[in-house]
Amino acid sequence: MEEKRLRTYSPLTLAFLGDAVCTLFMRDYVVRKGNMSVNKLHKRTVGLVSANAQDKAISAIIEEGGLSSAELEIFRRGENAQTETHAKNASAAVYHRATGFECLLGWLYLQEKEDRVRELLKRAIEIDEEE
Repeated sequence: MEEKRLRTYSPLTLAFLGDAVCTLFMRDYVVRKGNMSVNKLHKRTVGLVSANAQDKAISAIIEEGGLSSAELEIFRRGENAQTETHAKNASAAVYHRATGFECLLGWLYLQEKEDRVRELLKRAIEIDEEE
């Protein structure tokens, strides 16, 4: 999708797509780690896609200087978007940063930058596993 058209999309629309992209990637990752019960697959995936996990990942990636200026701008648009809801187990600030991360993932996906999406999500897994 061309950048001009993409800029017309709401950050929450991008986050809506980014949430699905993130969930699919993490489910794929968990399944490839080994066969286990669906309950265990679900719990591990939820741990990776939670607002708290996404907040830790994007905060570390930003601290490492891991985003381009354009990516940081899109993240900020998503982070600052006015949402009507927030996560049950996360503060509003954590939820907004997670929304920013999902917005960035949706934006990258629509630009067909799947390699960059994978790079960011692999880094998110590494950050989760470092704990």
